[in-house]
Amino acid sequence: MSIADTLVPVGGPTLPQERRLVTAIPGPRSQELLDRKASAVAAGVGHTVPIAAVAAGGGVVVDADGNSLIDLGSGIAVTTVGNAHPKVVAAVQEQVAQFTHTCFMISPYESYVAVAEALNRITPGDHAKKSALFNSGAEAVENAVKIARKFTKKQAVVAFDHGYHGRTSLTMALTAKAMPYKSGFGPFPSEIYRAPLSYPFRDGLSGAEAAKRAISLIEKQVGADNLAAVIIEPIQGEGGFIVPADGFLPALVEWCRANDVVFIADEVQSGFARTGSMFASEQFGIVPDLITTAKGIAGGLPLAAVTGRAEIMDASHTGGLGGTYGGNPVACAAALAAIDVFENDGVIERAREIGDILVSRLTALQAGDPRVGDVRGRGAMVAAEFVDPATGEPDAALTGAVAKACIAAGVIVLTCGTYGNVIRFLPPLSMPDELLHEGLDVVASALAAH
Repeated sequence: MSIADTLVPVGGPTLPQERRLVTAIPGPRSQELLDRKASAVAAGVGHTVPIAAVAAGGGVVVDADGNSLIDLGSGIAVTTVGNAHPKVVAAVQEQVAQFTHTCFMISPYESYVAVAEALNRITPGDHAKKSALFNSGAEAVENAVKIARKFTKKQAVVAFDHGYHGRTSLTMALTAKAMPYKSGFGPFPSEIYRAPLSYPFRDGLSGAEAAKRAISLIEKQVGADNLAAVIIEPIQGEGGFIVPADGFLPALVEWCRANDVVFIADEVQSGFARTGSMFASEQFGIVPDLITTAKGIAGGLPLAAVTGRAEIMDASHTGGLGGTYGGNPVACAAALAAIDVFENDGVIERAREIGDILVSRLTALQAGDPRVGDVRGRGAMVAAEFVDPATGEPDAALTGAVAKACIAAGVIVLTCGTYGNVIRFLPPLSMPDELLHEGLDVVASALAAH
């Protein structure tokens, strides 16, 4: 008998929205699964929260021991509409009963086309667009680079300090952080270059100044004539939820347009209502040439996309883009349901409300504790950066201790940042206010105790 066989609660928003600790974490049934994991799963596949999840919905995750944890991570910004959202569940169930796979490149089906049409409509810009569907954010990034190189007939790609773009060979090369993502896995593909990001908390530069610095480096060390694409997260994810200074991104876009360089916005983590607009690019008034999406796109099912200017997207020869599972019909059904929720169920507005609570609570914490060096983000994508108040240096030890204490107390939080000193807050937008406040109370108590 498996752990799930004894599960009483059903997932989705019907779960009691409460923090409940029946056992210490991990409890005995969760520990049983973790022991099995250690024996059966490769050691390189880690985990943050030592539980065996058996149900989730609203703003909680329930484990095999009956503990109910407040979820401030959304599976890294995936279950934005809420875990097991009824519209997503219904769409998936209906599609599974019809067919599960044909491979779109063999026998096309409507839902893939409908997802592409929806993405062409809702992504920034009113120009003609086309889309291609894939399985993961890294796969989308790889294909965006392929498309940009094919279109421009150039090879070089510029990514930015602190950026994260995935774990495949090419996307590891684009990713800035060595541990745990790159160490020992090289060599990496060539013609990848890195430019300095706008990081207001640490560089003190205006957006224009930071853009001038980055563009100067690109021109001198890469050269526009060699550069196929610039790729950047409008708000960085794994790098620490770094929000660039106003003017930084528009200056980069302007330079790219003037130099026949494709501007790629990696919105894998920041997309789909997370920042209080459908896409973070809108927050900065920019229109990318290509935009990569995944995570929140399909309510928890694996799906990703590249969407962009039709003339760029059409640069590839027939058969040059695709993949066996890309745009799987079940994932496409889920995506259409999730996009319906994003557009019609007040989710964008809810992200702003959650963001207001996060920023208000965290800035109040900052005012009373100088170890909270910075609070930043947009919408329901907010982070706190922890520092040594005497030096301003990153304090990864404090960050890890606070996160561990939160999890032990029944609140799921995720750390991030190049220096490991940032806690990011990504609650599902289905979380009720009282649960969010309770989760933040636990964060405050954990910080006070360290």
